[in-house]
Amino acid sequence: MGSTIAVPTAAHGTDRWERKITAAMPCVLSVLAVFACTWIAFRLGLSLGSTGFLYLIFVVLTAFYGGFWQATLVSMIAVAGLDYFFDDPVFSFSVGKLSDWVELGAFEFTALVISELSNRVQLRASEAIAERRDTDRLYRTARRLLLLESPSDLGNLVSLLVRETFELRGVVLFDSLSTRVYESGKAVRGAVDRVRDAFFGDVDTFDSGEQTWFCVLRVGKQPVGALALCGTDMRALAATALASLVAIALERAHTLEKHYHAEAARQAEQLRTAVLDSLAHQFKTPLTVIRTASSGLPAVGGLSEAQMELVSLIDQEAQKLNELASRLVSAPQLDSPEFEGEPEPLILSRLMKAVLQEVAPPDRDRFRMEVPAQEPPIFANHELIVTALAQLLDNALKYST
Repeated sequence: MGSTIAVPTAAHGTDRWERKITAAMPCVLSVLAVFACTWIAFRLGLSLGSTGFLYLIFVVLTAFYGGFWQATLVSMIAVAGLDYFFDDPVFSFSVGKLSDWVELGAFEFTALVISELSNRVQLRASEAIAERRDTDRLYRTARRLLLLESPSDLGNLVSLLVRETFELRGVVLFDSLSTRVYESGKAVRGAVDRVRDAFFGDVDTFDSGEQTWFCVLRVGKQPVGALALCGTDMRALAATALASLVAIALERAHTLEKHYHAEAARQAEQLRTAVLDSLAHQFKTPLTVIRTASSGLPAVGGLSEAQMELVSLIDQEAQKLNELASRLVSAPQLDSPEFEGEPEPLILSRLMKAVLQEVAPPDRDRFRMEVPAQEPPIFANHELIVTALAQLLDNALKYST
């Protein structure tokens, strides 16, 4: 792919000349007007004061539209016209006269005042235009930020959006929660370190030499990051407002990300509960058949003592598996909003003794229970508290010395 080189053409020179001519037009028109006014006033026989007042109008217009130096040139031409055509002796120059200096001073003072007022008006007009432009850009930025729905890549999207909307040279975004830095465009040298310093210092600064804002992103009074806006002369109010919009966008992205994680965890828990419930129901059918068969074997007869013990053992273990399956079936009900524990007053030591009786004798001797003299009752669901105690004893036998 070939590269394109911009070559200056005659059109560029023409544009420069057109700008110069446009800038000098107020002075040219005023000089022509002074000449025309001089001829008309001389033909009509107007006095020095009347003609001077007309000249003053042209000086005011030149100062307003062209500036002080153009008005100075018009003032000098006007004073020369007054001296030559209207001040005695007529048709002669006498610049040393006091009246000529008074007239020139009056014109110059008027030009200075009017040009200063004009500059202020133009400055306020440019500030109003810049304010409207920044307001429009802030509105477009806020609207586009609300449409972003990708929390994973939000930092890059926000930095690119801000740079394009505000026509910046570069943007650097620091997110303190993820400690990541996002860059878009060409930032100033050391912008990454300076944007971190702005966050830790919690101070907004403007580098006039680099034309760069370093703004802290705050949600309320809490700093959540920092933003560097490179190549801009926007006002402090606009920069602060933009930083607030970016901070809100980051906070919204973090909130959405947490919501997605919570929703994924909730769905995973629902899936786990459904699988356990399905497995529990599938276990109960073969266990019922096993218990039925083991209970029917003694009725057949002809079994030895050892065979009877084995059949009894099968029946006991099948009973335990059936209880476990029943617990798995009832487990999903515990997470249901409609579940009610139905607590009742119970004596914990009695429940513990009943649970200990289910432990095999060699392991039962490993436990020691101490009961207070006046044991207060507890309020709990009988079935659930027994299940919890049995699980505690089983874990102690498996994992404790």
